[in-house]
Amino acid sequence: MVAYANGSDLDQLGANNGVERLLSLTLTDNRGFEADQLDIEFDDSDGQLALPRRGASIEIALGWTGLPLINKGIYTVDEIEHSGAPDKLTIRARSADFRETLNIRRDQSFHNSTVGEIINTIAERHKLKPALNKAMADLPVSHIDQTSESDGNFITRLAKQFGAIAAIKDGYLLFIQQGQNKTASGKPLPVMTITRKQGDGHVFSLADRGAYTGVVANWLNTRTTEKSAVAVKRKRKSKKPVQSKKPVEKQGEYLVGTEDNVLTLRTTYATKYNAQRAAKANWERLQRGAAKFSIQLARGRADLYPEVPIKVTGFKKQIDDADWTLVTVIHSLSHSGFTTALDLEVKIDELDME
Repeated sequence: MVAYANGSDLDQLGANNGVERLLSLTLTDNRGFEADQLDIEFDDSDGQLALPRRGASIEIALGWTGLPLINKGIYTVDEIEHSGAPDKLTIRARSADFRETLNIRRDQSFHNSTVGEIINTIAERHKLKPALNKAMADLPVSHIDQTSESDGNFITRLAKQFGAIAAIKDGYLLFIQQGQNKTASGKPLPVMTITRKQGDGHVFSLADRGAYTGVVANWLNTRTTEKSAVAVKRKRKSKKPVQSKKPVEKQGEYLVGTEDNVLTLRTTYATKYNAQRAAKANWERLQRGAAKFSIQLARGRADLYPEVPIKVTGFKKQIDDADWTLVTVIHSLSHSGFTTALDLEVKIDELDME
């Protein structure tokens, strides 16, 4: 396993890019627009290390001796810390440089547009390549305003509205459906298998989903000023699905789940379509929080990353039977060895749009 730096101000780390000085390395691979984070601690007990400049680039590759290293991307140094005694240098870097234009507040409006057009506009502004599949790109956006809001916040808000993940990875602006285990182009990701004997420990938690059995979103027809509601149902259900009514131009209902105890969103949306998207996104959010699973792998696996579908074996039947999705992957390297910690959530089923 190796970490190597790109920048003359980091060359003074010594032979093999400071591996002999390495105390610890932690790489946190996040899902979504939250930047991946790299933390490296170097031994400076001899006082020979110079402080690197912020903005320097660090490229990371991880793996095991005798096997090919897996490139984990390029990170930009944005924090440095020197502490002691004994003296040590801590470098913190992130996968995207959020200090530049991404955090600048802007004013812009999109009318009669699509998700693809919006993502393309923002990607071009930041010299990124847009990455989203055609189904997501073609989703209509009747109107949305970016008022004194940074592009980072705006894309995050747009992703939440459409139940998507927005992220910057290796020069690409990703905008993909959350929890569906697919690439930006829409192709299924290969399923990875983890057995219990590979783990050092695990934690499984199951929240009470009975609090809400469905989600309803209201919309308002501005021509008639009549307030309406709209509904979505899950394809896989244990309860009898709600019978959908024939769509009416001025009024309707959009329900996700069942009618027993629904969550009604406070926002009144401008169109039926916007209400449908909001109900669907909120129902998926509720479902994702129902069951969570974390595993500490005794032997690090650099090939794992967020959104990869996971099958586990050797645990309780309910855990083994579930389809899991990786949410966060934390790789840790120190004198104790190379380990990987995983946070997973239940894969969300696709929903029927009514």
